[in-house]
Amino acid sequence: MTAGGPAQDRPEVRIDRSDVGRRVSVRRLSGFVDDRPVFRDSIGVLTSWDDHGLTVAPRTGDPVSFPEKLLVAGKVVPLFPARRAPLPTATPVELQRIAARGWPAVEQEPLGAWTLRASAGFTRRANSAQALGDPELPLPDALAAVRRWYAARGLPAYVEVITPGSPDELRTELDRLGAPYAPTLVRTAPLAGLARAGSGPERVRLARTADPAWLSLYRRVGEDEALEQAARQVLHGGPSVWFATVPGAPGQPPLAIGRCVIDGPWACFGAIEVAPYARRAGLATAVMAVLAARAAEEGATGGYLQVEADNTGAIALYDGLGFTTSHTYHYALLPQG
Repeated sequence: MTAGGPAQDRPEVRIDRSDVGRRVSVRRLSGFVDDRPVFRDSIGVLTSWDDHGLTVAPRTGDPVSFPEKLLVAGKVVPLFPARRAPLPTATPVELQRIAARGWPAVEQEPLGAWTLRASAGFTRRANSAQALGDPELPLPDALAAVRRWYAARGLPAYVEVITPGSPDELRTELDRLGAPYAPTLVRTAPLAGLARAGSGPERVRLARTADPAWLSLYRRVGEDEALEQAARQVLHGGPSVWFATVPGAPGQPPLAIGRCVIDGPWACFGAIEVAPYARRAGLATAVMAVLAARAAEEGATGGYLQVEADNTGAIALYDGLGFTTSHTYHYALLPQG
């Protein structure tokens, strides 16, 4: 027995290339034993289907790739049924370190226990000194070193301040220098509720990379080539990164996008964007539900996100999804010396 002709000629194959990005179950011919066919099944995200074959990303392990001619059966399956579980425990410092892994800067350098981060100016998170622990210098000297490091790169010198976590005297020294602060909320929620939220998940497609269509809706990327290169590197960094897209009409930009990075029991949500003409249709919720289901499939049980304290619209959305505030941290801008 062989798999036979084109997939569309096989009645048990109920998927096609338009299903790339959806969760599927596939069966493939893997060989013969004593002239008897041997089949293997895989469940996961269909990440590609082209003339070279199909690739499915299962919940664990490496992606499974095989030629289309070996496809015996396939169908779209529901999102992973995330089970209710308590929110993972993590201190504010632990969450900040997890967040740094999920948004890794292009350039990083230690200053004692602090981390200096630069990414051509792409986001404050990737262009700020994470001031956790002891810089192993007197604070005035440490802040002077921070200022010099960022000045050498033509960047403003931001310091990420968290309490507890940053040195106790840091806020006093920043106040003495007249550094302005910008607060950011870190919010958390159990994944199971997120994975069941909203409607229309069948419209969402998942991918391992941010393609030009995804980037076209991401407002933080402009025309600057260095900025775009840094953005691509940061966006694709992290332990297990997924990009969600709600496609628009043929030839049109996406209606909504989102990003999730999975790191053990935690999943970080970010870059949730909806086209202005497509808002108030539940697309942001659908994007987060599909990303949450995939994160749960990989073993995560808690989600977190970072939102600026004055972004009332986003905060209201996250309130409705069950997010509560874990802690607040601040970006302090060092005055030029």
